[in-house]
Amino acid sequence: MANGSAFLGAVSDEVKCRHVFNLGILRFKIWWMMPQMGKSGSDVPVETQMLLLEAKDESDVNNRTIDEFESSTYYILFLPVLDGNFRSSLQGKSTDELEFCIESGDPAVEAAEFYEAVFVNYGSNPFELMKESMKILSKHKGTFSVRENKKYPGSLDWFGWCTWDAFYHAVNPQGIKEGLKRFGARLNSIKENSKFGKGTDTDMNGSTGSLKDFITDIKKTFSLKYVYLWHALMGYWGGLNPNAQGTNKYNAKLLYPVQSPGNLSHIRDLAMDRMEISNASAITRASDDYYPKNPASQTLHIATVAFNSIFLGEIVVPDWDMFYSDHYAAEFHAVARALGGCGVYVSDKPGKHDFKLLKRLVLPNGAVLRAKYPGRPTRDCLFNDPIMDGKSLLKIWNLNTYSGVLGVFNCQGAGTWPCLDNVKNDSDATPSNLTGCVSPSNIEYLEEVAGDNWTGDCAVFSFNSGSLSRLPNKGSLNVSLKVLQCDVFTISPIKRYGEKIQFAPIGLINMYNSGGAVEAIEFVINDSNCQVKIKGRGSGHFGAYSSTNPKFCMVNSKEEEFEYKVDEKFLTITVPHGNNFWEIDVAFVA
Repeated sequence: MANGSAFLGAVSDEVKCRHVFNLGILRFKIWWMMPQMGKSGSDVPVETQMLLLEAKDESDVNNRTIDEFESSTYYILFLPVLDGNFRSSLQGKSTDELEFCIESGDPAVEAAEFYEAVFVNYGSNPFELMKESMKILSKHKGTFSVRENKKYPGSLDWFGWCTWDAFYHAVNPQGIKEGLKRFGARLNSIKENSKFGKGTDTDMNGSTGSLKDFITDIKKTFSLKYVYLWHALMGYWGGLNPNAQGTNKYNAKLLYPVQSPGNLSHIRDLAMDRMEISNASAITRASDDYYPKNPASQTLHIATVAFNSIFLGEIVVPDWDMFYSDHYAAEFHAVARALGGCGVYVSDKPGKHDFKLLKRLVLPNGAVLRAKYPGRPTRDCLFNDPIMDGKSLLKIWNLNTYSGVLGVFNCQGAGTWPCLDNVKNDSDATPSNLTGCVSPSNIEYLEEVAGDNWTGDCAVFSFNSGSLSRLPNKGSLNVSLKVLQCDVFTISPIKRYGEKIQFAPIGLINMYNSGGAVEAIEFVINDSNCQVKIKGRGSGHFGAYSSTNPKFCMVNSKEEEFEYKVDEKFLTITVPHGNNFWEIDVAFVA
């Protein structure tokens, strides 16, 4: 295989439908995966779907610099894959051996020889290793496409409302209309959100003739951009009852495993913009459900999606699921969505909303500031347990067009991994505050946005404190958080413009993902002055690092007042509401 990668296989003396051979991320439910950390083969649970190992060359450690020590770290990836009609998974033994299990799931489908059961690769960058491995597998197997080759639905960039946690099984037309009316009206009055419209003369009795009529009605009344329907691939969980009202007219028969084509052809005619089919989408849920009533699941949810995205994020855009904006852990979830590179949608009950929080996620026109990649744990967090070790903060990184974004979460002391309920939980003795550090070096691929004129330093903005710091790429700041607390850091490379000016845009500092608002930067110089021109979207307070106090600032060709803090070299300008897109000109003496 390419780049030193290979497949593992095995040959058995017996022809069977299930084999276990001596030889991450595990499947802890039929539907979902979760991460687990360990130090030996016995720590690898059954149904492990991906195993990432860290290996260090520790010879002559004392005589090495930090950079040299980091360069001596290698990562080894094991990916169990499909081999013909068989699926494989990894599992450990009490003797610290690693096995792979391969099975067809059908006693009638048996074999004894397997040559491509487990894919193995290695590299010095774990994220690049996963990306390249998925590309190799995609090309070799021909059964899937990698994420970067898939077309994303437009809804990813727009704020949404899901009815599941708002109504559960009691979902009904009247409730949906009431929710849209109350939710949309508040958003309009605060944010002029045309996505929801201002309709108030809606028929609230839910007496529409069909699902198609209902969808057409709410799209028109509330100016909805998209209406999606979630639908399980096999019907509703266990399938559709062929004798139930509404299906008996099709004279359906149970044909395993073929899905009745009549169901899909009917759904296509319902005025839907898109149908979410579980297991067959460019966007895929990356964790178990959001459980608003389960205190232990709040931290587990964030950590699970972040770690699962290491694996899934190269194939799909991981979906972080819905959340309540009016909830004690709402900000914890909101920050994770802001830097997850995912769609952002809530499942608020009608009238139960935190609009102060939503304004930090959603722009006035209903768009969200989505980061470029799936949000994943930083390299120094990959082998730490953010839930149960009692000492580790979880850090999640991502990139925008001109900056990085780093979220820090204290997930300790609020629960245990489901399969480790009987294991000693060190987080039980976790202090009220945990302290860690953040660094520009936590952002992978930062050089992609830094450019040739990068000074090597970065401007680091803390959302919680509103403070701005200048750090070298390997420098760090301490951060201290209580359980279920988080902070967001925008990390913007400081670039040199001309001989006197060093500048780094932060973005809209009133938004969790501040840097997502910045779309273009240009430097212009003439006889009278030199200007840094920044194009972006949204409204609120724009912030930037500027080594020099500007001569004047303009927003959309109109001169505006600005504030400049000399000690932090922190420039802030107000972008008036009503501007979906803007251009800021920051002028300096030539």
